Amino acid sequence: MWSFNSIRLRLVAVATVIVIGMMIVTGFGLTMLLERNVERREGQELDAHLQQIIGGLRFQPDGTVKLSRDLTDPRFGQVFGGLYFQVARLDGDVILKSRSLWDTVLSLPEDTVDPGEVHIHSRPGPNNTTLLIHESRVAFVDRGQEMPLLVSVGIDKSKIIALKSGFTRDLIPTLSLLAVALLLGFAFQIGVGMRPLDRIRKGVANVKSGEAQRLPTDAPSEVAPLIQEVNSLLDQQDDSMARARDRAADLAHGLKTPLTALGTDIERLRKIGAEDIANDIQEISVRMRRHLDRELALARDRHGRKNARTTVKSALESIIRTLAKTPKGEVLKFQSTVPEWVELAVEQGDFLEVVGNLLENATKFAKDTISIECGVRDGWASIIINDDGPGVTDSKIAHIATRGVRLDTAGTGAGLGLAIVKDIVEANGGHLHLENRTGRGLSATVTFRAASTINSKEKE
Repeated sequence: MWSFNSIRLRLVAVATVIVIGMMIVTGFGLTMLLERNVERREGQELDAHLQQIIGGLRFQPDGTVKLSRDLTDPRFGQVFGGLYFQVARLDGDVILKSRSLWDTVLSLPEDTVDPGEVHIHSRPGPNNTTLLIHESRVAFVDRGQEMPLLVSVGIDKSKIIALKSGFTRDLIPTLSLLAVALLLGFAFQIGVGMRPLDRIRKGVANVKSGEAQRLPTDAPSEVAPLIQEVNSLLDQQDDSMARARDRAADLAHGLKTPLTALGTDIERLRKIGAEDIANDIQEISVRMRRHLDRELALARDRHGRKNARTTVKSALESIIRTLAKTPKGEVLKFQSTVPEWVELAVEQGDFLEVVGNLLENATKFAKDTISIECGVRDGWASIIINDDGPGVTDSKIAHIATRGVRLDTAGTGAGLGLAIVKDIVEANGGHLHLENRTGRGLSATVTFRAASTINSKEKE
């Protein structure tokens, strides 16, 4: 779900990058906005002080300049108090300054200030501080002569910087919580958006297991074309499988008649004493029939068998009745403890092919008794066939379901029976397990998916 190639992971990664980027930009933007508004408010205060100073300037008879009244802000009177002013001529000669400047002066850039204008500067101040300075040019008339003066007011920006730093510290956790909330929202949105793909995945799994024949078509318009293409592909596959099954059936009918006629010729050869030739032909005939049965089993269409049902007990009884009539089966006891209500989600032809081969092998090697048991658990039904024969060596038991491997080396089989069983079982999503019994004999367990009626029976 969250692998490296996961669409969810990619979307979450992209959302994370976007959210983090947005939070960084938002943080910088809000901090700059705060700084600009604080500087604007401080600038309004400086402008007020500037007007107060300009309005209070008075020329004395001795040519000096003084303020007609004390300034209201006490910081002007404190040494390095953080609020400063000075009055200077255009040539830079300072003629009046606040006590807060002490033995320093405001460092102003060399620019031209027109009368009535206010220039704003950020300049170094006393004690390695940075000042926000508002500068204005005014013209006074002294003794009939116009005297232009530069009046400057500055405030220490350290408080603005401290306020900005504090605001940033408070803003970081807030933006972090907002980022987490946004990421959770994105994750929920991605989950909701990916649900149609999850439904498609489950639909494909249902088609594969035979619980459904086609993908559900009630899907958003973005994925509806994909579903239509998949369903169209399934239709083509069904058509191809149907044609293949028909061709296999035609082949079977075409070969069974000659094989039947060949059996009659074998009996005629035995009657005239050609026993060796008859046995050779019979062995070839059996091999051909086994190959034919295998290919017919593989050619069956197992897609979309949603309603396939097989009652285990009745199918087993029909096989046992047939085997009991054989020379070997007449002397054996068949003990079946399968309940009547057990049903499998598999077609009866497949089940008869599987269990028929297993019981036929058990009949060949059993001495007295063959037992058939059935266990149902978690929606799966296991058919267990036990015989009291010699069993199989440990070195061979892992390979006896391989094509060409025969249990009865003295017989005429082609070694395809268990291979066919394995093919059919795996094609139906089941399992085949062979093991030696603790006492003696072989135990063959075949597991198929139980029909839905089993679950209701279990609940009862």
